Amino acid sequence: MKVLIKNGRALDPASKFDEVSDILIEDGKIVKIGKAIKEQADQTIQAEGCLVMPGFIDLHTHLRDPGFEEKETIESGAKAAARGGFTTILAMPNTSPVVDNADVVNYVHQKAKNLAAVNVLAIGAVTKGQEGRELADIKGMVKAGIPAVSEDGKSVMDVSLYYQAMQAAKEEKIPVFAHCEDKSLMKSGVINAGARAKELHLDGILNAVEDTIIARDLVLAESVGAKLHLCHCSTKNGVVMIEEAKKHGVDVTAEACPHHFTLSDEDIVEDDANYKMNPPLRSKEDVKAIKEGLKQGVIDVIATDHAPHTAIEKGMSMKKAPFGIVGLETAASLTYTELVLEKYLTPLQMAEKLSYNPAKIIGLDRGEIKEGAVADLVIFDPRKKYTILKEEFAGKAKNTPFHNREVTGKVMATLVSGKLVYHDKDLGGAV
Repeated sequence: MKVLIKNGRALDPASKFDEVSDILIEDGKIVKIGKAIKEQADQTIQAEGCLVMPGFIDLHTHLRDPGFEEKETIESGAKAAARGGFTTILAMPNTSPVVDNADVVNYVHQKAKNLAAVNVLAIGAVTKGQEGRELADIKGMVKAGIPAVSEDGKSVMDVSLYYQAMQAAKEEKIPVFAHCEDKSLMKSGVINAGARAKELHLDGILNAVEDTIIARDLVLAESVGAKLHLCHCSTKNGVVMIEEAKKHGVDVTAEACPHHFTLSDEDIVEDDANYKMNPPLRSKEDVKAIKEGLKQGVIDVIATDHAPHTAIEKGMSMKKAPFGIVGLETAASLTYTELVLEKYLTPLQMAEKLSYNPAKIIGLDRGEIKEGAVADLVIFDPRKKYTILKEEFAGKAKNTPFHNREVTGKVMATLVSGKLVYHDKDLGGAV
């Protein structure tokens, strides 16, 4: 099958290519990029005025499958991803059972192959059952296809065991994805420790909860020579430490989430669990630091930390509700609105942080627009203004603090191996 994308502004972060071009796709691959391609196609998509970028890759998604399918499934999470422009998502292992062996990895991958609209890769747990006592079968999971290991949702507090995990990951040539949280400092905190926590009579979460483990993990990674990826960074000191570590040759990358560069704890005006996430919304000073970290390249990736929960769970007080918000369907628009329009990133850099850099971190042959590449693509209209409405989400869960927020820039189409897996009703051309 031939697909022709006409007159879009093609952005390739790898080569820095940025030109209005046609893109011809055949049998799932890009076969030609150029001006006014004349070949007949089975499907033609008019992309005039739109950005055509490599499909976004989310290094941090929670699909809740197996075990918590009332929140999300592999199928519904993949639909949300497609609507958000993501063509590959990495599923975190804190499911039931935990993804800590090859059998559960195979379950996720096989179910995704059968039901998912996008590519799904399971991340393996660091320890068995994520209990922090014994290493999981990292080698066996790598053979089954995991691109990384993570204890996401918590940190491995046993330093010796975590050191062994980093050694195992280095041997298998995969990165360790670190959720940085000092359990002893976390206590019963639910939002950032600050004036707003006091006003709402809620226990606060110190920046030190995150910063102490960032420091620890950077030291361990340098000692082992492991590849470390820091998840959902949210603090000013975290950015400083990452920058210094990179200068000293530590093999570290970092991600930030749209909620951490869009909202601060001052945006929490009441006890609303849709504003409860971990790490929490920080101070305006921290938000500014995250934006600058993205601008300067200290933070390499934008990830969602898509964390679906039921309406009943999120209808409870922050004291009882689980941490997390959904993010797959809002990430691109928030990134464009908050970072591109505010001159922190160019459109090419947006593509770099949402597609090319994530692909490099896990060694995936995606994230580029070039002849011969797999046609995982997203068509994004930077002119389109719309209001985020949770009722329109394709995913099961609706727990978002961005409901009714006006944004600029919208995903108009998502293609996986040249197949149109999502299109907006206003997309031009034959669909």
